[in-house]
Amino acid sequence: MAESVDAAGLPVELGAVDYLLHRGEANPRTRSGIMALEILDTSPDWERFRTRFENASRRVLRLRQKVVVPTLPTAAPRWVVDPDFNLDFHVRRIRVAEPGTLRQVFDLADVMLQSPLDIARPLWAATLIEGLADGKAATLLHLSHAVTDGVGSVEMFSQIYDLERDPPEGPPPPQPIPQDLSPNDLMREGINHLPMAVAGGVRDALWGAASVVGRAVARPASAVAGALSYARSGVRVISRAAEPSPLLRRRSLATRTEAIEIPLGDLHRAAKAGGGSINDAYLAGLCGALGRYHEALGVPIATLPMAVPVNLRAEADPAGGNRFTGVNLAAPVGTADPVARMRKIRAQMTQRREEPAMDIIGSIAPILSVLPSPILEAMTGSVVGSDVQASNVPVYQGDTYLAGAKVLRQYGIGPLPGVAMMVVLISRGGYCTITARYDHAAVRHQGLFARCLLEGFDEILALTGDPELHAVPVSFDSETAQSAAHTGFGS
Repeated sequence: MAESVDAAGLPVELGAVDYLLHRGEANPRTRSGIMALEILDTSPDWERFRTRFENASRRVLRLRQKVVVPTLPTAAPRWVVDPDFNLDFHVRRIRVAEPGTLRQVFDLADVMLQSPLDIARPLWAATLIEGLADGKAATLLHLSHAVTDGVGSVEMFSQIYDLERDPPEGPPPPQPIPQDLSPNDLMREGINHLPMAVAGGVRDALWGAASVVGRAVARPASAVAGALSYARSGVRVISRAAEPSPLLRRRSLATRTEAIEIPLGDLHRAAKAGGGSINDAYLAGLCGALGRYHEALGVPIATLPMAVPVNLRAEADPAGGNRFTGVNLAAPVGTADPVARMRKIRAQMTQRREEPAMDIIGSIAPILSVLPSPILEAMTGSVVGSDVQASNVPVYQGDTYLAGAKVLRQYGIGPLPGVAMMVVLISRGGYCTITARYDHAAVRHQGLFARCLLEGFDEILALTGDPELHAVPVSFDSETAQSAAHTGFGS
């Protein structure tokens, strides 16, 4: 039987949630690619850049591993070191045409995220983009969500960064041992171990049943009340928290990404002035932006359904795999006062975090993961209860370098799993970046939304009492936002 963890301490078998996300790669509407877009102060040496990922792939085996799914479901899908691993497939280099703007980089990122990762290979790609203005460069690190979640990826990819520009180079790590394992091999292995697996499952089931029966006999009223309480909690957790927005209902395969940035200290001061956390201020700014967008288009609403991923990763958990759940909010987009907005968000987040069934999706994932794809896709389409998802991922506090180039900013670009918009806050190196990727069919007025995004966070920064503090546009210029303000719509 295979070991439960690999040489890097990562689980060998895919968990049920990981396998669900892996299966979603086949469908453009459920594709789970996540991306880190980094801006570098200079273009790194190509060979040094390439070697950095070569060495990282030797230390973090997930970068060399592909997923093998058994021909018949007799065993869990498994990560194996790809015997045909080709670094040049995963580490790429392109040059943008003049003028080399960040808008061009964001457009490239959208195209890459709409394109499938090759599930016959390790599920990642790193692209160096040269030719940006002022001698800068960018990287696009594209990763399947089946590999890990946002918080796990921070730890997993820490291997590629340095704390100084030119540290001494150490010896390269040893080459991982490739594994030849076919889907048929994994199926046969599962069949061979089936008697032990069944026996173990029966033993665990009997032990669990005996424990449940024992508790029920000892305290029948308490056992029934507990089961009913969990069931009611499960309904609340998976239920839509608000009626969906009439403006954001359409879905397509076309996306666009916008980004702004704020010094971390400024957002922290604003949050403190409003009596909340940075996350409260972030969500309140986003709600303010969405409320303005609806008002400008003549469709004011009080709330809309928003999902906020909550990290469940313990300190001892490995970097690989997914350890998160979602909290459904009735986002108070129609609440004019930003402080009242923050209070409403905080109260809902506190209440939702205390739900006994908060991780119910993780509990039922083993059942969902074995459903036929048409049934699973139909269920996914019917249970997505949010218009917007909003993540908050803290990365590295100090300065970091990649192959001799300093990382100036990082923008997180997330998937759109049936939602109209995915927004990601990244805090790194003293800055917060807020990146909104949206479905073009749901958000049709680009300039207007860009202006609303700026105004929503400017309103939060105004809580500090400093009129000089403003969010800075990244993927668009101030003229675009001002033009939208005058026309009311934008392009």
